This record gives sequence, C-alpha cells and structure tokens, in this order.
Amino acid sequence: MPRWRSGRVVAYAALQECIPYFPVYAVLFADTGLSTSEISTLFVIWSVTTLALEVPSGAWADVVSRRVLLVLAAGLYGGCFALWTLVPSYPAFAGGFVLWGLSSAITSGAYEAYVFDHLAARDELARYPGVIARGQSGGLVLNLAATVSAAPLIELGGFRAVGWASVAVCAALTLLALSLAPDAAPAIAPAEPSAGYLVVLRTGVSSSLGVPALRRAVLVAALLPGFLAFDEYFPLLAVELGARSSVIPVLIAITVAAQALGAAMASRVSQGALAPSVAGAGVAIAVGALAGESYGFVGIAVGYGLLQMAIVVAQIRLQHAITTSARATVTSVAGLLSELGAVVVYGAFAFGSQAAALSVLVAALAAMLTASAVLVHHWRGQPLGFATIRDL
Repeated sequence: MPRWRSGRVVAYAALQECIPYFPVYAVLFADTGLSTSEISTLFVIWSVTTLALEVPSGAWADVVSRRVLLVLAAGLYGGCFALWTLVPSYPAFAGGFVLWGLSSAITSGAYEAYVFDHLAARDELARYPGVIARGQSGGLVLNLAATVSAAPLIELGGFRAVGWASVAVCAALTLLALSLAPDAAPAIAPAEPSAGYLVVLRTGVSSSLGVPALRRAVLVAALLPGFLAFDEYFPLLAVELGARSSVIPVLIAITVAAQALGAAMASRVSQGALAPSVAGAGVAIAVGALAGESYGFVGIAVGYGLLQMAIVVAQIRLQHAITTSARATVTSVAGLLSELGAVVVYGAFAFGSQAAALSVLVAALAAMLTASAVLVHHWRGQPLGFATIRDL
C-alpha cells in the first residue's frame, strides 16, 4: 500500500472520532428532559443494534467491497447526528442510535480487514500495528480537538451548532472513503473462491470459537472494549462532581488525551504488561470516580490511557491470530461480544442509577475491570511472534 494510501486509511479511522457532539450529547439528552434511566435505554438501543448486526455485517464485508461499505458507514453516521439536530426528542435520539449502531457494525471488521489485506499484498504486514495505532491515536487527538471545540460551538449556536459541525465532519468522512483504493486480494485465499455469504459466515464464526489460539485472542479483544461503555456517563459524572457545563468538555478532553497517548504507546508494549495495565486501569478509574471532586478526572484519565493501550494491543494480536479468509467476520465476532458487554453495562447503569450515585456505579465497574486482569492473563496464550510489538 503506497504511504499516501495508508495515510488515507489512518485519516478515515481518525476522522470518525472528530465529532463535537461526543462530549455533550448526554447533556443534550438530559436538557431535553430525559432521566438517567431513559438515557441508559438509548445506549441499550445503540448497543443492541450493533450487537444484532455486528457478525452479519462482518460476513458481508468478506463477500462484497469493503471500500463501498466504509462509504456507506460514513453516510449512516452523519444521518444519526442530522436526526438529533433536526428533531431533538427521544424517538429521534433512538433512531439516530440505530443509524450509528448500523454504521459501527459495518465498519467493524471491514476496516481492519481492508488495511490488513492491503499491507499483506505489499508484503508490509510489519507496518500493521503502526498503522492501526496511528489511526486510533490520531482519532483520539481529533476527538480531543472536537471536545475542546464543543464549548465555543455551544456558546455560538447551542446544540444545533454542535450538531451541524458533527454532520459536516461526517460529510468529509464520506468523501475520504470515496477516495480510498479498491480492495486488495485477501491475505489468506478462501478455501472456496466462490463461497457465498452463509459459507463465509459459518467459517468465520466456527474459527472464532473452535480454534484455541484464535478463541483466546477473540476473547481478550472482546472483553476490554466493553469496559469503555461507562465513558458515555462521564459528562453526567462531571455534573455530579460539581463541574460547570463549560468545564465538562475540558474534563472529557483530559481523558481523551490520555487515551491518545495510550494508543500511541501500544505498538511498543510487551505482552507481559497487558494484564498489569488492565489492573492498574481499573484502580485508577475507581479512585478518580470516588474522589468527590472534579479533579478525580485526572485519575480516570490515567486509567483510560492504560485501558486504551491494552485494547489496541489486543486488537492487533487478534488480526495476527486469524488464519482464515473470513477476517472481517472473525473481527466482528469480537465486536459482537464487546457490544454484548456494553449492553450489560448500560442495563446495570439504568437499574443501578435508581439506587446509587453515578460515581459509585463507575467505581464498581472499574473494580470489575481490575478483576478481569486475571482473565486477560489466562487468555493471552502463547506469543504470536510478529513484528513491532515486543514479545507478542
């Protein structure tokens, strides 16, 4: 893949995170009159949509053009924010999350497989960890920029200004997707070159669950992103901790900056650091959530940086563990399991918020993250022996 092409795929991953709505949409929902429980049901709708479509769309990406799917995903993404901006109400918020969930399901698996196959075609797989890490860290940097921009946009034109700025970013993302190179030949040739959708779907799912080394990689790659679900509540947590509306984007920006740093460091991390990073992330987030003041977001940021680093390492390991041509399907199986975890988190917050403060709920989930480090250590398996990430 020519370097200017890899730059475009990195930009595609990064630009998805440059959405000014991100730090304030929970506040928009609350300002519209929704309770924490009602907001949680929106998050459940979002995750259930992605959950239902994750694996089917992954198999779709193994039989049709992944580039076309990336274009479609960008358009659906913009549709979500346009709907929220035009008709701010519970039905519109729910419909927007359906569009966003569909977009996420289409992108998941298709993007990673698109990049992996292009690099494999050029015999440059050693660059894969760096490309993926740059995309994620770049996305978090743009997320930081979008987060910082939210406050002045609100001052200029309220939530409508934030909304239309988000739609404009998605329009740019769609144009960028249209400029991507056509799909490369699969890195691993399919056993049946003319295999249909159902054959590919069955192959990907059976490999994910039946091959021990791949199953371990799928489980780790699925477990960790599920814990990111509670960041949807960070704006509400900031309010609970006494932060002013104008300060909330800054607090969220601190966590995003830490995630960007963690993602950038992922390609230099040894396998032995994975489980300790997960354990440390949980401790830092719990301490920050229970601080009782807005400065607790410093601890949350440290934890999120460690968690993001671990997530990127796990995702890179997964791609190198895949030994079937149904690459996007396998990746989507991990995504499905992650979304299932997110649904559990949102459901727990919906019910738990009736009896406990958000800070307590966040700390409880962080404690579960720390405990999961034992599973991460158990599931990590044997080193895979690929370049760039030491000891993997």
